[in-house]
Amino acid sequence: MREGADLIVIGGGLMGLWTAVLAARDGRRVRLLEAETIGRHASSASAGGVRSLNRHPAEIPLARAALPLWREAARDLGADVGYVASGQIRVAEDEAGLARLEDRAAATRALGYTHEEIVGANALFALEPALAPHCLGALVVRDDGFADPLRTIHALSRAAHAAGVIVEEGRRVIGLAAGSPLIVVTESGEFTAPLVVNAAGAWGNAIAALVGETVPVTPTALQMSVTEPVAPFVAAVLGTESGMLSLKQSAAGHVVIGGGFAGHVDAAHRIGRPRPTLVSENLANAARLFPHLDAARIVRTWAGLEGITRDGLPVISPSRKVSGLIHAFGFSAHGFALSPLVARLVMEIADARPPSAPITPFGVDRFQPASEERRYA
Repeated sequence: MREGADLIVIGGGLMGLWTAVLAARDGRRVRLLEAETIGRHASSASAGGVRSLNRHPAEIPLARAALPLWREAARDLGADVGYVASGQIRVAEDEAGLARLEDRAAATRALGYTHEEIVGANALFALEPALAPHCLGALVVRDDGFADPLRTIHALSRAAHAAGVIVEEGRRVIGLAAGSPLIVVTESGEFTAPLVVNAAGAWGNAIAALVGETVPVTPTALQMSVTEPVAPFVAAVLGTESGMLSLKQSAAGHVVIGGGFAGHVDAAHRIGRPRPTLVSENLANAARLFPHLDAARIVRTWAGLEGITRDGLPVISPSRKVSGLIHAFGFSAHGFALSPLVARLVMEIADARPPSAPITPFGVDRFQPASEERRYA
């Protein structure tokens, strides 16, 4: 016997949970199907950046629109999500890097955005006095910040239960049939709903493929490290134009270091594993900006699986082949900051309302094979 709902969410990460909460609060009967456990992959393993700095132009309006939602997240969810309006800084370590950042700032202003600001060395050291003296300037967004991924997942999970969402872990979806209602097939049962949201993260393209929609997604294990506690030395989230680095310090003194280094992907077991040599390289990038970190001890490393699309942009789109199916996946390591807004966009698609931010660049059909592109041309 098939169990019914008004809306089924496939995937229990940030996108799926936040969408489920909004839908349930709107009075819908919501069932969330998670293949493993809630927040198992990228959602809990990311750096937690709430960043509009240095975004792809198509993502800027989404990232800016998501910022006020993060400021209200703790009140909205009834629990602390660790949000800090720290600002984000991308440092130039040489003249070439500073020129690229100045070009970036000019290009962003030409698009009508004013949130990115170029600062020189004096202003940079006023913001972050512990930086190494070779730094020449930076691109800054003062109202960006960060949140705690695990706290956010826990807050969303509690909010989902409080709103009446039926959360089922260990329910891997293996089939999806068009119709009215749609039929979602798992390894241990079938479910029906007129609306289905594909928020399956690194496996979102596999769900899309069930209805014949092709989205090139590469599972990537982006690794992170955290040091032992050290004395406070940095306020903002720091990156550099000259290497792969994202760095911030927690209230407890731990330094969380990432930046896009890719570990091993174990596709068979759906896990990522850090590469030890890259942990050292990542720490070296951090120590170049803050030399005292050269002596810091790494106490934990991890790698969460992200789905990286061919163009590095997410899919936020109704299916072009199956009515009632909505895609929200492939966030390519940029999704954390966007998640509260993406849930709103998904529900706007579901209700056939105008989107509150532009989503045309994120259509699922932008990756169709050449033969289909010719057919529709």
